Amino acid sequence: MKSLTSHRRQLEARVRKEFEHAMDPEFLRTLERLFLVSKQVLSGRFRAERRTRKRGSGVEFADHREYVPGDDVRAVDWNLYGRLEKLFVRMYEEEEDLPVYVLFDVSHSMLEGSPPKAIHAFRIGAAIAYIALASMDRATLMPFAGKIDAYMPPARGKSRIFRLFQSVRTARVGGQTTLQETAKSLVYRRPQRGHVVIISDFFDPDGFEEALRIFRYGRHHVVAVQVLDKRELNPFMAGDVELVEVESGRRISVTATASLIERYRQELKRYTKSLESYCRQHAIPYFLTVSGDDLDMLILDFMRKGGVFT
Repeated sequence: MKSLTSHRRQLEARVRKEFEHAMDPEFLRTLERLFLVSKQVLSGRFRAERRTRKRGSGVEFADHREYVPGDDVRAVDWNLYGRLEKLFVRMYEEEEDLPVYVLFDVSHSMLEGSPPKAIHAFRIGAAIAYIALASMDRATLMPFAGKIDAYMPPARGKSRIFRLFQSVRTARVGGQTTLQETAKSLVYRRPQRGHVVIISDFFDPDGFEEALRIFRYGRHHVVAVQVLDKRELNPFMAGDVELVEVESGRRISVTATASLIERYRQELKRYTKSLESYCRQHAIPYFLTVSGDDLDMLILDFMRKGGVFT
């Protein structure tokens, strides 16, 4: 077990070092370029503030409904009463500013890979958050493992990205993925409903369904981004090996044969397909990416299909 502890510490130190490299001036230039390209993708429809409509008492007329005792008489449409001799009240649409909550997994399983999956997840999350901030939406970027340790309220403006970067630098990395606790740690704070982008490998022994349900219970629009590593998709091993589950510490001895490797691939494919299918059934945009994939292509695909930027 001591060797596992040493391995975990090495992973944590490596990822912290790579976080620093990932936040260099060149990456900031990449983020600005992605923001500029995103406006072209949306063909000029990228608004300074993303809004959603809900019925209320805002400033834009929506419809009429019959008057009922207790309604504000100031909302009565007296012109309509003069024509129909029946009381109706005006209904309006009010505009609600939807913040963007970007959550990325830094559990021990995400520290594996080349580059580490957590670094790929961070770059994706930072790009999404920056595009929102640069367009004057409110956004935040928060790492998580078992839960969200440091809640950063959404705010506006490009300069906010530096504070978000600082929170990532000081965040704890490692631990076991607990998607349900992560969802609860956000939703139970009762933040304003918005867009929740969760970036993870989704390797949670308790599954992903309940966590996604909790986000939806909080009336958030959820987007799932699954990050895998090349070695997870195509493991290279042969003979007698001991495998260690990096989060739980569980060990298992196996004889790695071609048939066993193929069974593993099929099981991983089944799991990712089950996540994709669940998301499709519940209208949750789903993206699968491999650590090291081109960031530009993924973000442009996200802009087109994620439903966050309209």
